[in-house]
Amino acid sequence: MQHKLGGNPISMKSRIAILHYASPPGIGGVESTIGHHARKLVELGYAIRVISGMGDSCDRRIETVIHPLFGSRDAQIVATKQELDIGIVSSAFESLVSEIEALLHQVLNDCDVCIVHNIHNMNKNLALTAALYRLSHPRLIAWCHDLAWTNPQYLGELHEGYPWNLLRQVWSNTRYVTISQSRRAELGILLGIPPESIPVITPGIDVAQFLQWTETTRFLEEKLHLLDSDLLFLLPARLTRRKNIALALHILHHLRQIDDQDYRLIVTGPPGPHNPANPGYLEELLALRKTLQLETAVHFLYELNDPPLIPDDTTLSNLYQLGDGLLFPSMQEGFGIPILEAGIVSLPIFCADIPPFRETGLNDVQFFDPDQDSPASCHRRRWQLANCGRNSQSSPSRSHFGPRSQRHSLAGLLSRAHRSPANHLPR
Repeated sequence: MQHKLGGNPISMKSRIAILHYASPPGIGGVESTIGHHARKLVELGYAIRVISGMGDSCDRRIETVIHPLFGSRDAQIVATKQELDIGIVSSAFESLVSEIEALLHQVLNDCDVCIVHNIHNMNKNLALTAALYRLSHPRLIAWCHDLAWTNPQYLGELHEGYPWNLLRQVWSNTRYVTISQSRRAELGILLGIPPESIPVITPGIDVAQFLQWTETTRFLEEKLHLLDSDLLFLLPARLTRRKNIALALHILHHLRQIDDQDYRLIVTGPPGPHNPANPGYLEELLALRKTLQLETAVHFLYELNDPPLIPDDTTLSNLYQLGDGLLFPSMQEGFGIPILEAGIVSLPIFCADIPPFRETGLNDVQFFDPDQDSPASCHRRRWQLANCGRNSQSSPSRSHFGPRSQRHSLAGLLSRAHRSPANHLPR
C-alpha cells in the first residue's frame, strides 16, 4: 500500500477520508471534485486522507493512500468483474472482498467520516462495494455522481441479488448526497426514499485556480466577496470627471432599486495624475456613494489598501473575466481601449453614446446618453442585460463556484454527520 503524508497537521477538528477508484492528479469530473473538496476541507481545519486505487500526492497538507485493490484496473478486480458481468459470484470474488475489507479497516479505523464517491452506486469494483458495506465504522457519506442501475450502458452487467443489489439499496450508517436536482430525482426513485431528503451539492470549480488569479485578485475576492454578488459591473478608468463615474453610481443605484439584487460596481483606477482637482473628485464620489447607500456595492480599488491598490494588467484581466458587464459612461474619449478589452473576453458592454465608442463598438454594445440617465432607461437596460452575455438565464450561477458556498455546504454536511447516532445517518 502506497502511503504518502504531507506536512504535520495541527489543531485539526477530525479526520475525514475521501474514497474513490481514482484520485488527483487523474483527470475526470469526480477526481476534480475530490481535489476541490480536499483543499476546502483542509482550509476548514479537517485532517484529510484521500484513498484510491490510482493517484498521487498533490498537496503536502493532504494525506494520500493508494492501493490497486481500491481501483478498477487491477488484474484481480478486472477478472472478477468479467465473471460478475455474466452473473457469476465466485469464491475468488469473496476472497477479494475479505482482503479489501481488511485493507479498509487499516485506512479508515482512525477516521470519523468517509466521503465515498460512486462506490455505493457503480459496479466498477463490486468487491470494494461489498467490503465497504460490511463496515460499521466510520460513518459514510455516499456522494452519488453516477447510477449504474438507471444507466442503459450498465444494465447488461447487472443482475438480481448480491452483490448487484447493493447498488440500489439504502445502506445503514450512510447519508446520501448527489450533484444535481435531476440526479436527486433518479436516486430517490432508485432507493425508494423521498428525493427531498437527499442533499444536492453541486461539484463547483476552484475559479481562482481555473482563471489563474493573482494574489491581488484573491485579496479582492476575500475582502469584497465578489463571487457572492448577483451581478458585477466593471469600470476600468482613472478617477477623473470626464469619466463620468458619478453617473455609473446612479445607474447602479437605480438597478438595485428595480431588482432588489446585490449588484456591484468595481472602479479600478486611481485619481488622474495631471489635474490637482482629481483627488477631490474621489471625495465627492465617496460622499455620493454614502448618500446612495452603496458603501457595500461600489468598490473603489484605490481606497482598499495602504499604499493605494492599483491593479496590474493580469489582475485587471482577472476582473474582466469575473465581471458580468462593462459599464463605461465616459463623456470624452479619444478611442476607448476598455471596449476592446471587454470584447476580447466577450463581456457585455454598456457605454456612453459618443463617436469613438460607436466607431469601436459598432452594433455589439448597448449605448446610453452620458449626459442624463433616468429610471426608465435603467429599466430598459436591465432587460437588455438580462438577455445578453454572462447574465443571461443560460449562464451558470455563481453558486457553482463561490468558495464560501462550497465550504459551507461541506461543513454543514459533516457537522450533521458528526451529530448523528453511531449506526444511523438521517436520509
